[in-house]
Amino acid sequence: MSDHAPILIADDQRDVLEALRFLLKAEGIASVQAMSPEAALEIVHKGPLSVVLMDLNYTRDTTSGQEGLELLANIRALDAELPVVVMTAWGTIDIAVEAMRRGANDFVEKPWDNARLLSILRNQANFGATRKRAQRLEREVEILRGTRADFVAESAAMRPILDMIARVGPTDANVLVLGENGTGKGLIADLLHQNSRRASKPLIKVNMGGIAETVFESEMFGHVRGAFTDAKQDRIGRFELADGGTLFLDEIGNIPAAQQPKLLRILEDGEFERLGSSRTSKANVRLISATNADLADDVAKGRFRKDLLFRLNTVELKLPPLRERKEDILPLARGLLARFAERYQRDAMKLSPSAERALLGYGWPGNVRELSHVLERAVLMARGSEIDDLAFSFPSPQSSETELDHMTLDAAEEMMVRRAMIRAEGNVQRASDILGLSRAALYRRLEKYGIRSPGEGAEEG
Repeated sequence: MSDHAPILIADDQRDVLEALRFLLKAEGIASVQAMSPEAALEIVHKGPLSVVLMDLNYTRDTTSGQEGLELLANIRALDAELPVVVMTAWGTIDIAVEAMRRGANDFVEKPWDNARLLSILRNQANFGATRKRAQRLEREVEILRGTRADFVAESAAMRPILDMIARVGPTDANVLVLGENGTGKGLIADLLHQNSRRASKPLIKVNMGGIAETVFESEMFGHVRGAFTDAKQDRIGRFELADGGTLFLDEIGNIPAAQQPKLLRILEDGEFERLGSSRTSKANVRLISATNADLADDVAKGRFRKDLLFRLNTVELKLPPLRERKEDILPLARGLLARFAERYQRDAMKLSPSAERALLGYGWPGNVRELSHVLERAVLMARGSEIDDLAFSFPSPQSSETELDHMTLDAAEEMMVRRAMIRAEGNVQRASDILGLSRAALYRRLEKYGIRSPGEGAEEG
C-alpha cells in the first residue's frame, strides 16, 4: 500500500491513535490522525486519502455512536466513494450495522485483531483505488464519446478492453495493442494515455510504416547539425518529444530488422544518442505499440526480435473486429452520421430502418474505418435527410469472400440482394437478372428484408 494515499485514523483516544499509527508504520502504510469529527472532516476535505478508519463514539457522546454516524454522513457528502471502515466496541454491533447501512464499507471491533484489521484496510484501499480508476476511465470514455464519433464501447466484446484500460492505464507498463486494420488501435492509445499519470504530458504518435529505414534514427532519436548532408540544424527526435509522456508506435511490425536493436536499447535503459552525436541522452517514455501483424510468427521466422517483443508486450490488449461488436454498429453509425452531416453542412440526417438492417447485415472487413467511409459517402450522395440502404456502396461479393464466413444464410442472402439492387441502381428487372431470380422471387425477398424498391414507372424509365 506504499503507493496509496495515507489512511486517516479518527479516534478521541490518543493511545488508540498511537497504537494504530505504529501498526500501520510497521507495514509501510502512511497515516494521518484526528481526535475529533471536526478535525477529521478538515483532513478529508484537504485529501487525498485511501481509507478512513474511524471510531463511532467521541467525547460528546461515548455510547450511542451518533457522533460517528454524523461524521460518516459528512464524509459521504464530501466524497461519496472514499472507503470508510468504522470501529466499534465489542457488544455494540448494532451500531456498526447501522453505519454499514448508511454507507460504511466495513467495520472492526475493539480490541481489534491486527491481521484482520490490516487485511480490511488493504482490501478497501485497493478497492477504492480501482473504483477511482474506473470512474476516471468512464469520464474519459464520455469525453471521447463527445469528441470522437468513432468511439463506442457498449458491446460485451468491449467490456474486457475497458476493464484492462482501467487497470493498466494508470501504470507505466508498456502495452501492445493488437487488432485488424481499422479497429481503433489509435483510440485505445488515446484512452491509455488519458487514464495515466502522464496525461498532462505529450502523447506523440508515430506511424512506423511511414518511416524509411534511411531516416529512422533521425526521426526517432534526432540528429545534430552536420550529421548528414541535409542536416542544416539540430533536430529533436520522437523519444525526446515524448519525454515524460507517452510514445505511440503504430504498425510496430514494420520496424526494419537493423533498427530493432536501437529501439530495444532505449526501452531497456532509456538511453540514446542523437545521430551524429556521441553525447548520451535519456528519455522517460511510456511506450504503447500497435500492429495487425502476427509478431509471434515474425519472431519464429526471424523477422522480429524476441527480446524486443518481450519489452513491447508487458501487457497485450487485443481489439475485437467490428463483426464481433454488433451492438456497437448502429451507435457508431449514428455518431458518424451526425459528424459528417455537420462537416458537410447537411440538415439533421437519420438512418432509415432499411439502412440500419443493411449496416447490421454487412460483415465489415474494414472495421470501424470502413464504416466511417461508408457513412461519409452516404452523406455526400444523399438527396434528402434520410439515408436508406441504397445509399451504401458495399464491395462486390467477390472482393469480400471472408465476410461470408461470419454470416447466417439469411444475412448472406440479404447482402446479395442489397448489392444487386445497388449495382442495378434500383431497377428490379436488372437486379433479378443479376441474381438469376424471377421478378416475383426478388420482390418476395425485397419484402422479406424490408428493402425499398422504386415504382414500376420509375423502374422502366
